[in-house]
Formats: sequence, C-alpha cells, structure tokens
Amino acid sequence: RDLSEEENSQYSALKAEATALTDKIKAESDLIDMENVATVTNKSAANTITVTESKDMRENDPKAGFSHIGEFAQAVYKAGQPNGSVDERLFIGAAPTTFGNESSGADGGYAVPTDFKEAIKGHEIASDAFLPMTDNTNVSGNGMCFPVDETTEWGSDGVRAYWEAEAAQATQTKPVLKERNLRLRKLFALVPVTNELLADSSAMASYLPSKAGASIRYKTNDALVNGDGAGKPLGFANSAAIVSVAKEGSQVADTVVAANVAKMYARSLNPSRSVWLVNNDVLPQLMTMTLGDQPIWTPPSDGFKGAPGGMLFGRPVIITQTCQTVGDVGDIYFVDWSAYMSITKSGGMDVSSSMHLWFDYDVMAFRAIFRVDGQPWLTSAVTPPNSALTLSPFVQLAARA
Repeated sequence: RDLSEEENSQYSALKAEATALTDKIKAESDLIDMENVATVTNKSAANTITVTESKDMRENDPKAGFSHIGEFAQAVYKAGQPNGSVDERLFIGAAPTTFGNESSGADGGYAVPTDFKEAIKGHEIASDAFLPMTDNTNVSGNGMCFPVDETTEWGSDGVRAYWEAEAAQATQTKPVLKERNLRLRKLFALVPVTNELLADSSAMASYLPSKAGASIRYKTNDALVNGDGAGKPLGFANSAAIVSVAKEGSQVADTVVAANVAKMYARSLNPSRSVWLVNNDVLPQLMTMTLGDQPIWTPPSDGFKGAPGGMLFGRPVIITQTCQTVGDVGDIYFVDWSAYMSITKSGGMDVSSSMHLWFDYDVMAFRAIFRVDGQPWLTSAVTPPNSALTLSPFVQLAARA
C-alpha cells in the first residue's frame, strides 16, 4: 500500500536524521586524519611556505612495524654486521640521540617490541603451567611480606567462638598472625641463534618463543614442586607442610594401588580444590584401578581434550615430569595449589638481544629474564580435632621399593 501522509512525514524525518549522522561521522573521520598531520605555515608578503611533518603511525604499533619476531631478529642481525644497513623500524619509539645500537659497543642493543615480549610470556602461562594455579600476586618491587593466620577453627588460639551463659562476660580472643616474606628470584633464559637460523625468519618466528617459553615454564614448574628455596622458590615437596602416606604392608615394589590413592585423598585438607600430579609412568596403573568392581579412574566427561590425564576420585590428573619415576617418593601428589603463595614481577618477561656475547662465533644472543618466588602458606600439617592423622594441602606417597 501507499504510505500515509503521517508515515511519509516520519520517513522524511528519519532520512534527514540519517544524512546528518553520516555527515557528522565523515567530519569526525576528517578531524582524526588532520590530527595525524601537523602543519606549520610561514606567511610572508611575497609568498606562502607550507611545511608538513608527518607522524610515523608505526609508533603506535606494539610490533613497531614488524610482522613477527623472526623479521625483527633479522633486522637486528643485519644491523650488527660490518657495514650493515640499519632498519629504520629499530629506531621507532627512541629519540635519535638516545637509542641503543649494536655499533656503539657492548652496552648497545635494540629493545624487543612489546608485542613480541607478550608472545614469549604467553608460553609461560600455558595450560600445563602450575604458576597460574597458585595464589599469585604481581609486585612492582623486589618482594612482598604477607600476613598469615595458621590457626584452626578447633584450635586453642586465634579467633575463637565460645558458648556463654546469659548475662556472663564474653571471652575475648584475638588474631594470631605470622609473616611470610617472599623475594623475587631470577630465572634466566639465554638463547643463542645462529646466522643460518636468523636467515630464515619463518623458523625464527616459532623457534624463539617455543624454546625460551618451554624452558622457563618447566623450570618454574619444577621449582614450585621440588625447589629447595636456595635462590629459587621453596617447592611444596621440600616444605614441612607436606604429609606422607605409607605404602600397604604387602604392596609390590614400583606400584600404585587403590588403597594408596584413597588414603592420600583422606589426608587432603581441601580435596575438592586439589589435583593429582603424576609421572607419566604412573598413569597406566591408574587407568586400570578399581575399588571393588568400581573404577576410580575415569576419562573426563568432555573427553581427553579437557583433562588429558583423566579424573581420579573425581579430581583432574596432570601428567608432569616434575614428578619422580613410579615407586619413588614424589611419583604421585595430591595438591591444592591455592594453598601455595607466589609472586611474580609486574610487567612480565624482560627480553633483550645482543650480538656481542658470542661475537667470535657469529651467533646472536636473545635473553629472557623471568622473576618469581613462592612457598606454601602453611609451615606444618594440620592436626584435626577428632583424628590422629594430620591433614595438608600437599600429600605424597611414600617409597615402594
């Protein structure tokens, strides 16, 4: 049907409004373009001279104009060669008189663009990394002091509740707090790269992030589990908070049986928050484990993609080489990572490069520094009110030799 007079009027109004909005958007776009160009005009009586200074928009690019880290590495390599050309993108973001460069001596070097730093750090927080599971805090300084309350609700000190008679004076209690001091430890990844590898930028794009990231991830994982606290985090396996479950009386050497994991589960302070850590040579025994005729190991409901190690007593199994071989202490743990406190340096990974370290080998050095520290919140296992068995967020199985 034809539009009514009122509908025609509404249509005309909407069309006019749309046209006005289109003009406004174009005006805003033109204004943004003009802000990117600063124009200085010097007028005289005889003529007019216009000088236009264009801003390099690559300064706003987190990759400084490079498509990937391999291309950046190639540019650094070429800049360091005798009579080599220097890619102008290496100067982006630096004042002409203050930038570091390879020709100025051992103190030279080009900063890795921020987007590539994040690419390397991204490997450190992969799905098999333990650090994101801990109670982690980013710090801007070199350390942090934490107040800690290790009292229990059934203990004899700390904040407690009492049954009181009517009109009787209430019993006073107060918190009992201790201090935990963490100081950042340095994890150093030094990656030498040959000229042949530098010549292949596509290989460099995957080589540096995977190698540096994998090494840092493994070393961090290992320290959180096995660290001795000397220049590195104190791993829960070396802390006084861990509890150990004895082997069964007639248990065969180098085995893990259902009674072992059932007793480990019973010694956990927070089993609903805990995960199993196992060496890969323990897994085949878990997969066939039953109590009576009921399996206690099951694949996850969404398939192995969600939890490759499956589920044991309904809790995820994580396969890791930070655990010991089957039969040794540390081949299987039941761990509540939220009871482990850690700190990391704000800003993430510190990455830089230099050609001078191995100049005589014609090898470029890429350096990555990651700073971290950690230790369990508790300094000892917890004694429950109605049991002789101590409980802990960290449970291990004794040796079965």
